[in-house]
Amino acid sequence: MAFFIILSPYLAHAGLMMVTSAAISLFAGGAVALALVAYDLWCGRTVKLLAAGTALTFFALGSYLALIESPWSAHSVHLAINISVLAIILLSLTIRQPFTIQYAREQVEPDVAREPSFIRINYVLTWAWVAALVLMLIADILMLTIPSAPLWLGLGMTFAARNAAVYFTKWYPEHRIAQIEAEQRAGRT
Repeated sequence: MAFFIILSPYLAHAGLMMVTSAAISLFAGGAVALALVAYDLWCGRTVKLLAAGTALTFFALGSYLALIESPWSAHSVHLAINISVLAIILLSLTIRQPFTIQYAREQVEPDVAREPSFIRINYVLTWAWVAALVLMLIADILMLTIPSAPLWLGLGMTFAARNAAVYFTKWYPEHRIAQIEAEQRAGRT
């Protein structure tokens, strides 16, 4: 459920992109991202870099597309979004606050959030998302540069990369925690 909420601005944009203009779908996705930011503030939580960056990106791209005369293709819009999300995630690594850690801290006790293993897990998860976004960018570039390529190829690559990252994000922390607990039990005996 958490992934659905985190990805909801992108889902809103993608759904609306099929029935309306890119600018309108971007404004709608930006509004959803802004609603996530507002909800976090209302609940007393921190503003998430991904949600705030997504809102800023969607509103900026939507405004740009509304002002230019030549419309972008859907693939061009997706490429711009994926580049911006990759930039947000790399920024989070640069400032030593992997974007996943903001979400993870809300699900654990404060003492757990300070443990080196917790921080390491979030770096691994964030790098997994970097890899997924690079694969999605490759799919976008492929679809832009080889128009004769079947649409399913780009969509399949994007779907597989995103879903692999989602699965890994769910699986890896549980796997590492089990490993750490096993190591601690082995150390006690």
